Amino acid sequence: MSYRESPNESPKSIDSLIREGYATDISSYLGRGWDLLQQKLGSFIGFTAIFVFVIPIALAIIAAILDPASVDPSTNRPSTGIAPLLNAASFIVSPALEAGFYLVALKLAKQRLTSFSDFFRGFHYFLPLLLARLVTSILIVLGFLLLIIPGIYLAVAYGLVFPLILERKMDFWQAMETSRRVITKRWFSFFGLGLLLFLINLVGLLPFGLGLLITIPLSYCTYIAAYESVFGLQLSSDE
Repeated sequence: MSYRESPNESPKSIDSLIREGYATDISSYLGRGWDLLQQKLGSFIGFTAIFVFVIPIALAIIAAILDPASVDPSTNRPSTGIAPLLNAASFIVSPALEAGFYLVALKLAKQRLTSFSDFFRGFHYFLPLLLARLVTSILIVLGFLLLIIPGIYLAVAYGLVFPLILERKMDFWQAMETSRRVITKRWFSFFGLGLLLFLINLVGLLPFGLGLLITIPLSYCTYIAAYESVFGLQLSSDE
């Protein structure tokens, strides 16, 4: 049976997940993620190329033209400060763009039609996604600075924040706490999942980074598979 023939459609109570726990199966998450990816492989590859290659290269070119001192410190020109602004702009918009992977995977998991424009629907959730990225980044960095282990714990525990914002319409803090409390019940399983996907993406780097066009969207689809298994899906949700 194909993974997509038996999606886990029933939404589950957050309280019961925290109280009673749940089973995890990393291999099934990866298999389900691959199944979701295959359904729109060309679209995922195209959006990944935009997200990972086109936008960063375009920003680098703009910085080189408008702020050459940021690229070549030996130049006699003073810095215009454009490069830091571009970096800030990239940080601000990247959560909404990253959410596109999750949004399309969620639609596919619910057996709904998708279009390429769905990859950009993350901007509908711009503020909560940005706040989630900002606050989680600060807390994770602080965790690493303190004892390293708290940073690793939080990096894993916040793994499902974006799907909770997108699919359950939670605010950023509620999504952060829900993800943390639920994942903590099976933290080592999610650590193993994250480590596996990290290694898969390392392999994707080998052929001039072109493998990332497959491994990056596979990672997002796999996290949606994990989300689907743990939380279930709300078919009434528009995402």
